[in-house]
Amino acid sequence: MAFERYITDWDDAYANGPNIPGGDRWPQAWSEAAVPFRVAMLAAGRAELDIAYGEGPRNRFDLFLPERAPRGLFIFIHGGFWTKLDKSFWSHLSEGALARGMAVAMPSYTLCPQIRIAGIGEEIARAVEAAADRIDGPIWLSGHSAGGHLATRMVTETTPLAENVGERIKTVLSISGVHDLRPIMRTGMNGQLLLDEAEAAVESPALLAPRAGTRLICWVGAAERAEFVRQNALLANVWTGLGARTVAVEEPDRHHFDVIDGLKSPHHPMLDALLTDRS
Repeated sequence: MAFERYITDWDDAYANGPNIPGGDRWPQAWSEAAVPFRVAMLAAGRAELDIAYGEGPRNRFDLFLPERAPRGLFIFIHGGFWTKLDKSFWSHLSEGALARGMAVAMPSYTLCPQIRIAGIGEEIARAVEAAADRIDGPIWLSGHSAGGHLATRMVTETTPLAENVGERIKTVLSISGVHDLRPIMRTGMNGQLLLDEAEAAVESPALLAPRAGTRLICWVGAAERAEFVRQNALLANVWTGLGARTVAVEEPDRHHFDVIDGLKSPHHPMLDALLTDRS
């Protein structure tokens, strides 16, 4: 009888940089692409930066507009294990959605340990509502890594999102999302996150029911850490059993840092899947 895989080093299970060749180059590489994109969009009059959605210094989002009237709103929530990075690293990922006619909003949020993960969820809800006030039409919600957790949290039955805004969400795309927070309590990063069993229980999408009518795409790189692949399949599996329409994708030859590159291309299968009407 074969034994099931057993994880003993949970820090390594979530360690992306050390397990990706050249992993330490990625934050700078993202920034080097994002800065000229923002400059060009500002020059074209198609960007508004640092729009306030709350009182905190990081309660800001950037809004990018397509060339014509937007068909709706695409929102991207960044990752960084709830403890690092901000909206400025990801601006260039707007390209694909903009080419498909969507406005794109990218929020920052207060980072742990200055806030709990539950508090970040509340902030993201306010950011989504503020962006929705600016742009009419359907909303497509996406997030990467910790951002995938935050995006899927918005479409649970206990969402902090206003009902009238939640009803506009067409599809959620969780890219390499962390959907069950309980294993995170076994990592060193929990010294900053301060997660406990009670918070994990009420903030883990995999432990919550989806809103009625939820459409979910869980997308992960096939070359990612096994734990991210497991978390990706987990939510799609659980929510299928709770009535959501779900798709789980493992994209070949992609790791945790380049799997998001699909958002830059208007005809990448990631965006095709997101925009396919499954009604």
